[in-house]
Amino acid sequence: MTENALSVMRRRNYLLTAWPWRSLLYLLTTLVTATLASPLAVPLIPVVALIAMLTGDRTAQPGVLIVVLGFLLCCYAAGAPLLALPLAAVERHRLRLIRTGPVRSGHRSPPATGPWSWLTTRYTEVATWREALYGTLLAAVGSFASLVGLLWVGLAVGMVAAPLVVSEEEPITIVFGEVSTSGGAVPYALVGLVLLVGSPYVVGVIAGLHGLAAAALLHDPPADARLHTELVEVSRSRARLVDGFEAERRRIERDLHDGAQQRLVSLTLQLGLAKLDVPADSPAAGSVAKAHEEAKRLMAELRDLIAGIHPQVLTDLGLPAALRELADRTGLPVTVRSDLGERPAAHVESTAYFVVAEALTNAVRHGNATAVWVTAIRENGLLVIEVTDDGQGGANPDKGSGLTGLADRAAVASGRMLLSSPAGGPTVVRVELPWVRAS
Repeated sequence: MTENALSVMRRRNYLLTAWPWRSLLYLLTTLVTATLASPLAVPLIPVVALIAMLTGDRTAQPGVLIVVLGFLLCCYAAGAPLLALPLAAVERHRLRLIRTGPVRSGHRSPPATGPWSWLTTRYTEVATWREALYGTLLAAVGSFASLVGLLWVGLAVGMVAAPLVVSEEEPITIVFGEVSTSGGAVPYALVGLVLLVGSPYVVGVIAGLHGLAAAALLHDPPADARLHTELVEVSRSRARLVDGFEAERRRIERDLHDGAQQRLVSLTLQLGLAKLDVPADSPAAGSVAKAHEEAKRLMAELRDLIAGIHPQVLTDLGLPAALRELADRTGLPVTVRSDLGERPAAHVESTAYFVVAEALTNAVRHGNATAVWVTAIRENGLLVIEVTDDGQGGANPDKGSGLTGLADRAAVASGRMLLSSPAGGPTVVRVELPWVRAS
């Protein structure tokens, strides 16, 4: 993790580290580089004069100042990159005093050899003009801020040393007062001691703020940092898609449950009543009875379909109840143990439920299992799901047994799946999902 002069000030042992001295050295060297960058601040002189004139100083003509400003801006555009490029290289090295981690240049390689290709590339790069802007700010603001920090330190040291150097023959002036005796200098020394204790923090803040501005204008994030940003955005978009799919699944489940299923129940009841009304020896009795049985089978299939889309019990009663209902519908003895304490977020519950459902399906279809054990617990900030069966083992994700889908489903929820399935069994599927509290 990259540290800078501001972030390290939160440490309790900050005063015992080298960071205050590194910040002080940074401010001292800033005066040197700011002097070298002073030509980049020349275009600001007519601007300051124009502002002064507009606020009351009528000694200069605005037309003259505008012409001078235009001329200086043309000179700036022509010569600023040539001065900013070496200055920026020095500043990137100097920035390491108050910042850990590499500082990369944003310049690209010229497409061809020769001075013209180099000049064309550099003068058309955004990085070059960012460096020129930094040089202007360094000369105009950085030097002043560094001077303030150094004056603070110098004043504090001078006030502390005043009782040692003052004498009646050589009185000294401290701030706005003159002192000629050691006793008279003691109050100033006490104030200077307070200022001296605060000096590392004042120097650190000034150097840290300067460093942040320098890093923003001179440092180009590495490719992996950009890729990390893009990956974060991809993860967020994937999470949004999952939320959208989950909402759509709930809508379909609700429509089927409240619409088609209710109409099918009504139809089944009507067929049952018709079956009672039709005489047993009537030619239509067999057809009505057959239609009634078909409607009941269709209603059972629709109920299973709705549960597969999104079980209502999961929404109403939570994951433990949904797992017990799932176990009852499995054609194997399934033991469920859950210890959650509270309900996790809906998308976590849904992911865990379908993971168990797919694992139970695999145990029945592929594992030849005779018993299954399901565990759902909360552990170290994770929802941990384990499905163990006593089947033949040898599960292989490459054989299309649904394990790849389990891993993908867990990954979408920022979790992971672990599999142990030696030949001869048992098979253990463990899924770990980040615990997110229900809102």
